[in-house]
Amino acid sequence: MSMAYSTANWHWKTKHYEYTIGTSSGDNKLVNALLARVKALLPPLLEEKFKAFPQAILDVHGKDLTVVPSENDTPGGSGTATPAQVAPSATTTKSSLSNSKSAAGASKSNTINVLNTATVKVSSRFMASAEDLYGLLTDESRIPTWSRAAAQSKPSPGGAFSLFGGGVAGKYVELNPPNKIVQEWQLSRGSWPSSHYGTMTITLEQGSDSTNVEFSLDGVPKGQEEDVERGLEGYYIRGFKSIGYVQVSHYSQSTSPTPSKPTPVTIRKDGIDWKGYVALALAGLFLAVSIIPALTHNATR
Repeated sequence: MSMAYSTANWHWKTKHYEYTIGTSSGDNKLVNALLARVKALLPPLLEEKFKAFPQAILDVHGKDLTVVPSENDTPGGSGTATPAQVAPSATTTKSSLSNSKSAAGASKSNTINVLNTATVKVSSRFMASAEDLYGLLTDESRIPTWSRAAAQSKPSPGGAFSLFGGGVAGKYVELNPPNKIVQEWQLSRGSWPSSHYGTMTITLEQGSDSTNVEFSLDGVPKGQEEDVERGLEGYYIRGFKSIGYVQVSHYSQSTSPTPSKPTPVTIRKDGIDWKGYVALALAGLFLAVSIIPALTHNATR
């Protein structure tokens, strides 16, 4: 903390902070009395406020953080990492060395990585029923028709799936046929962290003649949003189109608006330039009135 000062300056340290206060004018006795009062009362008040800063920062900026266990974590029964067991040694020296290694291993095992993530959404509307699209996404025999690669799919909660030759893998979390699919979803190639899973939520909303399908992937590592969006568009949406599914409308953005139902093409009266037609008709009528008498006169002669 710093105030304007020149003639009277006080500087001291506490356990966590360093203070400098001062004044530029005034009676020395009064100034010293004031500074002593400030020194006694202000730091405890400030430090009480400072204590709230870390939690406030987490509350404001930590909502998009995901804690990812390290690759060496081994979940135990309590859900915490369990360090590897060290075999008993024959001598005290070996035992001490083993304990040191065990402690180092436990410290390494308990290390966590904080991953900043985002949500990517891609949606499109197809001329197909929700039931048909749901089958395309979950039926192990139908997936290869649009993914152009081997696939595995056990569509039940906890069942595993693997798409695009193992490029994407995970397990089913929730299924509500034919309207919703929730998956633990992992990209097994590229720079996606090997121990990190996102949550893929696929919703299918059927209209009168088409179905809107939305792919919402939560937990995408920051910096990879564009690559993931292109992947969802290229592998899922274009995959459906490649086998003949007609795309009615398409949206691909972080927050996808709900597309409206397609409407038949009609001719709107307000789209025609009626004034132009009227002017043209009047000009034609005027021309006819001017020419017809002349033609009649020439014919009588």
